[in-house]
Amino acid sequence: MMAPLAFIFISTGVFYLLLILVFIFAIYAQIRVSSAYDKNSRILSRGGLSGREAAEAVMTQAGITDVTIEETEGHLTDHYDPIGKKLVLSSENYRGTSLAAVGVAAHEAGHAIQHKVGYQMLNFRMALVPATRVVSGVLPFVILASWFLIQGLTGLILDIAIVCYAVLTLFNLVTLPVEFDASRRAKVQLVNLGVLEPDEMPGVNETLNAAALTYLAAFVSSLLYLLYLVSRRR
Repeated sequence: MMAPLAFIFISTGVFYLLLILVFIFAIYAQIRVSSAYDKNSRILSRGGLSGREAAEAVMTQAGITDVTIEETEGHLTDHYDPIGKKLVLSSENYRGTSLAAVGVAAHEAGHAIQHKVGYQMLNFRMALVPATRVVSGVLPFVILASWFLIQGLTGLILDIAIVCYAVLTLFNLVTLPVEFDASRRAKVQLVNLGVLEPDEMPGVNETLNAAALTYLAAFVSSLLYLLYLVSRRR
């Protein structure tokens, strides 16, 4: 049985050791994403569909007609906006016909499918967004306060920090199944619709699986901070 958080103790030395390991893992995840994306962005899909066309095909198959597809600047700035019902793709994926472009675009279309079918974890994450934005704005002030106050991160400031990291950890935890499920839906549709051939899917898998590591790194990092703060609260 897992010990209650109140009985968890992480010494400062152990915390910094784990923090270094998490930092290394986060860097590894970023390197994997860049490497996988760069590699598969050079491999053109045989079908020749652009990311925009692939996303449109996936959403059309799912009966989604009220989501617009827009182009934006930046590298890997792709995302699905459930409030505005917009699927936003970076130029390289909007216009690109590579395995990476098609995979990323279809992944974002997977989020649109989740929204349409009422996928509970996506709804839960959407509900957490306002609170996540608030605590993300509060945390810098908490950190500054801990630096300038003599007692450091204790008392009320420590309690606020714990609440902030609890919200962030929960948000990052919920994000994991949301992202994994979107990728699963995307991969199935790409093959079923004939957008990609089965032997082209390893490139898509490599790209999307590498991206998933960044979400895992974010969760592990916020969880480590939360456990450390709770152990200090003891």
